[in-house]
Amino acid sequence: MEIRGHVWKFGDDVDTDVIIPARYLNTSDPKELAAHCMEDADPGFAQKVKKGDIIVAGKNFGCGSSREHAPLAIKGAGVSCVIAASFARIFYRNAVNIGLPILECPEAAAELESGDEVEVDLAKGMIKNLSKSKTYHAAPFPAFMQEIIKAGGLINYVQERMKNRA
Repeated sequence: MEIRGHVWKFGDDVDTDVIIPARYLNTSDPKELAAHCMEDADPGFAQKVKKGDIIVAGKNFGCGSSREHAPLAIKGAGVSCVIAASFARIFYRNAVNIGLPILECPEAAAELESGDEVEVDLAKGMIKNLSKSKTYHAAPFPAFMQEIIKAGGLINYVQERMKNRA
């Protein structure tokens, strides 16, 4: 699966309350959550982000509470992938479970800049900065996790498998 978009750069320790502030957790509707995605870090983010864009951040992205709302808000906003130096463990699992592609790549996270055009090959873990002609390598997900993301999340993946068994 290949992704192409422009970078939105954030720093280290972006917690789930920055991704989707707690004051908006009265819904789990991805479109409503998307309207407030990253607003405490960049108040205009939800209005400016374009479908397919990519969030790039430093270490410990998604730390804080274990809310599944955070990756839902990001995916609902149209972000196609998050690249970070590292992810909080629970955010990592929640992202996979809802079908949000994420890649850990400290070098790319350090060097990519806001506005860079990036192409990501999830199957190979390859990240190409098309603006600066540089390529980075991240460990790709195992095949079964790629299938979960391709299906749009764990629930969709399981439903498809159950249908195919019937």
